[in-house]
This record gives sequence, structure tokens and C-alpha cells, in this order.
Amino acid sequence: MKALFTIIIFFLPATLWAQTQLKGTVLDVKGKTIPGVSIYLKGTYEGTSSEVDGTFDFTTDAIGQKTLVFQSMGFKTVEIPVELEEELLIFNPVLKETISEMNAVTISAGAMETSDEKRAVVLRPVDIVTVPSAMGDIIGAFQTLPGTANVGNDGRLFVRGGDASETAIFIDGLKVGNAFGTTATNVPTRTRFNPNLFKGSFFSTGGYSAEYGQALSSALALNTVDFPVRNQGDISLMSVGGGYTQTLAGEKNSLTASANYFDLSPYQSLIRQNFDWERAPYGWDAEISARQKWGKNGMVKAYLHTESNGMKIWQAMPGSEDRGQLVGVQNHYTFGQLSFKQTAKNDWSYYGGISYSNNVDEFTLDQVDIHNRNQVLHTKLAGIKGFSDRFSVKMGLESYLFDYAETLVTVQESRSFRDHHAVWFSEADFYVSNKLILRGGLRAGHSSLAGQSWLDPRISLAYKFDHEGQLSLAAGQFSQMPVEQLRILSTALQNTRADHLILNYFLTKNGRTIRAEAFYKDYKELITYEVAQLLPMPIGISNLQQNGQGYARGFDVFYRDQKSFKNTDFWVTYSLIDSRRKFAQFTEMVQPAFAPKHNGSVVVKHFIAPVKSQLGISFSLNDGYTYDNPNLPGQMNAKTKSFQDLSLGWSYLAKPNLIIHLACSNVLGRDNIFGYQFSDQPNELGQFEGMPIRLQAPRFLFLGIFLTLSKDKTANNLNNL
Repeated sequence: MKALFTIIIFFLPATLWAQTQLKGTVLDVKGKTIPGVSIYLKGTYEGTSSEVDGTFDFTTDAIGQKTLVFQSMGFKTVEIPVELEEELLIFNPVLKETISEMNAVTISAGAMETSDEKRAVVLRPVDIVTVPSAMGDIIGAFQTLPGTANVGNDGRLFVRGGDASETAIFIDGLKVGNAFGTTATNVPTRTRFNPNLFKGSFFSTGGYSAEYGQALSSALALNTVDFPVRNQGDISLMSVGGGYTQTLAGEKNSLTASANYFDLSPYQSLIRQNFDWERAPYGWDAEISARQKWGKNGMVKAYLHTESNGMKIWQAMPGSEDRGQLVGVQNHYTFGQLSFKQTAKNDWSYYGGISYSNNVDEFTLDQVDIHNRNQVLHTKLAGIKGFSDRFSVKMGLESYLFDYAETLVTVQESRSFRDHHAVWFSEADFYVSNKLILRGGLRAGHSSLAGQSWLDPRISLAYKFDHEGQLSLAAGQFSQMPVEQLRILSTALQNTRADHLILNYFLTKNGRTIRAEAFYKDYKELITYEVAQLLPMPIGISNLQQNGQGYARGFDVFYRDQKSFKNTDFWVTYSLIDSRRKFAQFTEMVQPAFAPKHNGSVVVKHFIAPVKSQLGISFSLNDGYTYDNPNLPGQMNAKTKSFQDLSLGWSYLAKPNLIIHLACSNVLGRDNIFGYQFSDQPNELGQFEGMPIRLQAPRFLFLGIFLTLSKDKTANNLNNL
């Protein structure tokens, strides 16, 4: 740019030779020189840029009053009025840092962004759906991230020594009730939602924002796609079923509708099963999502999902030679939401909406029929105000309505409760500089059923080093009401609590990411009770109290590398989780069955261009699961052998619009055991007979064929990821 101005001035006629010379040095607030600053006279083409030492020098033939502008990325623009009458003018402007997403430090303690929209990206949506062990399930991919534990006989998300119920799931900021499918005991479940629906997510392993509550361990916030790329139809043919999705995309609105059906009966007739199925799992789902632009900077989204599924399984009983107990499960589920976001004047932005979920379970235990209904209604209105480039405030109001009922159909007995939560939250971010940010928040709520009010403070800070790494610290208090199945037994139960302390180091540079984090969680007011029988589920629960306590402490490390090996992307995770708690039927501090101490995973994906294929491999392991053996003294006094799973995946782009995906979990057929079930009574030798808890099959094989129909012949299922 400087050379261009020099040439222009050189060819000017001598009679118009510059009358004024402008020179000086550009500095920052610390007195350091700033190179590459764009310097020009507003309304003219005359100017230059600062040298390596911050100096500048140019001449102009302009006369009169002008404005001299100093502009550089990462700094506030400075405008200085000048009177161009003298031969020489000297300026030494001082530029202050401005805060932007491109160069500012971000809070990373306990947080993992999985969206392309943030600078601190750990996984992209396409990474999530191509992890071999995930089998297309969002949660399966998150189980390869730090802080999580793989509990294969459950399938839900367990985070840092916490039970699966301690993780709350949100879609576009709104609560999702019963996000996982209903299943029988020790039969793993999956999330209900298609991963193609989401553009990214925010997964917290603790210390999360005051915006989220009713979760002791983790918040998983999923964000739906804003606008699809084009009109297209997607056909899915899989080894367990099939489906069709149609997308209509306009400039200001779009509509996507899909329907899917699955039935594992044909698959299970070919693959040996460990379980005794009377009727293999089957079901259907349908969903529709619409998006509409709202004004210049706003958007409204509507989403509706409905499904129905079922299964029947014979569950063997320890010490019995017959098939055991016949358990039937029928589930009907509907989830709908309307959300919006809007940018307003004076640096205000608003977002919020309403969501509703209705889950109906019909259980048959031999000749006993039990119906459960769980409804959650969530409304939210929040606003963000930027008072300057250094200070912003977020605040919001929420309302939760929980409605739960159980009916023993056989004898026509029922019980229910309704609880309303009124919630207020506020959070402020203060950028001391581009290197230091402070965040403080409060979340207050009141339960109408428990008659309890609470106030949860949260605070975090982060500092960015010159080498681009950053250090974050987060602490806070988190509250959560007990699960519905316990609250209905005692509606006076109040919040359980957990205090979090997290220290995090994060660095992403040159295609490599390093994340290391140490944490401590202190549990209070956990629920304890007595049970008359444990199999096939806790029966005869009594004497509920909130005298439980516990802790979870440890550290985890995550390393991802997309640079070292050509066409190869891999990440490695290790988590140490030392967890003890007094809870449920235990009368002393024990290591929970869902909290293995050592957890690790490796995921490698390699693209082979000549054959248009991506090969994937994932390996997960932990040091085993604790279980309670009544033949030994103490509680949770035994441990299984280590869990190990080696999974392989192959994705082949047969045509630009045709993808073939093949994956196999536990290819080595390892006999992973997740614990043991024991009989309630000893045998003639005085021993309690036990039987292992295994997966439904040694391996799971998935084959999917995905065909996209569009005018754009290069379109495929990956476009919206």
C-alpha cells in the first residue's frame, strides 16, 4: 500500500507538490510500537502504513480540515482532527486494544466447543458422526472425550463420577426432557435425535455458565442448523432400518421433514445375541423443522419430533434355570420447541423460546402393567447487553413445569406430582484485556413443590499467554432436584448440591490441540434409602433421607493432531476419576459402579484420496467397574476386569451423492462385563449366586447406504455438518 502511494505522488506535477508532511510513531498503551497500522486521511486516497518499528511518514497536497485515521485489527480505531496548513505535522498516537472473538481469551475451564463457530474448537459435527464406536449416536462420540466414562450397559452420558441423571441436555438453549429412549434394565439406550440436525454443541464437564441449571455434573447444549445449504432429499438404508429426509431451502426460510423406521429382528436373526429376546427392539420416528429469518438480524426456529418404539425381553434371574422374567417396554414420546434470536439496537440481543416434552412408558413385568408419564414445559427469555467492547451482561428468566405420574394398571392405583420452578440468572463478562477475562454469575430458583429457594454463585477467569495457550479457573455451586422416581415417593425432597473447582490449560495451534484439566467436585445432600429387593429393579424403597455425600477428583488430558500425518486426524484422551460417595442403598462411602477410575480412548481417521474412502479406528478402555458382592464383606467390594473396545469404521464415497458406511464395534469380541447381579437369597451352600451383566451381543455391525437426491449432483449427507 505504501508503494502505491509513493508511485502516485511521484507522478504528480511539480506545481502540485505536497504541502504537508505527516510523520510519527504508533504505540500501544504499554509504549510498544505497532507495525502494519493503516494510516490515511478520511475522504482521500492518501495514506501509508506503519513500519516494523511503528514509524510512518507520508506527504499530502490536501489543505484545510481533515481527519487522520489510524486503524489496525485488534485495536480501537483512532481518529485525529488535523489542520493541513503547516509543512510538518508530527503525531504519536496511542492505540488501545479492542476485544474481539479473533484475538480475545475465552473461558475454557470445563468447556469443550464442538462447533465451527468458535475459535476453541475440539470436535466438529462431522467428527461426531464418524467416530467408529459411536455408531451414529451423538453420545457415543462424546464418550471419547475427556471426563466421560463408557458405561456400555446403559448408553447415557456419565461425566466425572456423576450419574447419567446429573447431565442436562438442551436444544437451542431449551430443556429436553427424557432425551434418551426408554429401555429395559441393562439394555443400552441411545439419544432420540438425528445428529444431522445439529451444527455444533457445547459440552461442559463442569463449572458451566449460570444460564444452565438442574444438573450436578454436566450441561450438553446442542445447536440446530440455521439454514440448510440447498434443496435435497436424503435416503438412508441401514442394516437396522431406513428413512427419508426432504429439505426445502429458500433465501429467508426453510423446511426439513423426515421419517425413519427401525427393527432389529432381521439383524438379530443373523447375529448371535447374549440376550433372550421375545421381540427385538423396533420403532418409528418423524420430525419436522422450520426456520424463518426475522428482520435483518433475527431468526425463528420451530422443531417437532415424535416417536414410538418397543421391545420384549426375557431377563434371567440369578440362581434360576428358567427364562426368568418377561419384561415388555412400550414408549411414546413427543418433543416440540419454538425458539428465536434477535439483535436489537444499542448493543442488545435477545433469545429464548418454549419447549415441551411428553414421555409415556408402558412396562409389563410378567403380569403387572405399569404406566409412567413425564412432562416438562420450559419457557425462557434472555438478553445480552454489550456496554462496551470490554464489558457485557447476560440475564434471563425461566419457567419450568414438571408433571410426573405413575399408574399401577393392574389394581388401578396411581400417584403423581407437579412442580413449578421459577428461575432468574445473570452473568457478566469483563475483559481486562485481550489476555485476561473475568466472568461472574448467579442463578436463583424456587421450587413450588419442595418449597425451597436457592442461589448458586459461579465465577471463572482465564488468562492468555503470549504463546497463545491459556489458563482458566472456574468455581461454582450447582443444584439439582432428585429424579422423579424418588420425588414421587417423598415430594418434600429438596435439591442435591455439588461444588465445582476446575483448573484448565488449553492450546490450539497449527492444527494441534492440547487440553489438560484438574477438577474437584464436592457432593452434598445426596439421597439415601433402603430397598427390599434389587432385582430386576429396586423395589420396596423406603426411609428416604438426604444425608448422602461424596466427592469426585482427578484430571484429564486431551490431545488432537490434524497436522503431523497427511490426511490423518487423531485424538487421544485420558481421564483419572477418583470418586467416592454415600448414596442410594449404600451406608458408607463407595466407588460408584458408573465411575471407573482410569479411562482412555484413541480415535484415528485417515482419508485415502485415490479410493475416496475414510478409514476410522477407535479404541476405548477403562480399569473395570465396581460392584457389590454379598458373598464378601463390605460394600462395592469387587471389581470387573478392564473394559476394552476396538471399533473400526469405513466410509466410502461411491459417487458424489452416495456414501456407504460400514462400522463394527468390539471387533475382537472381548467379553466385556459391567458388573454382576446376585440372587436375594443364599443357596444351600450359603452363597449368593450371581450372573454377569454383558452387552446384548459380542459385536455390533452397522451398514448404511446414504443417497442424496438434488439438482446439485455433488450434494451428500455431509453438507449440513
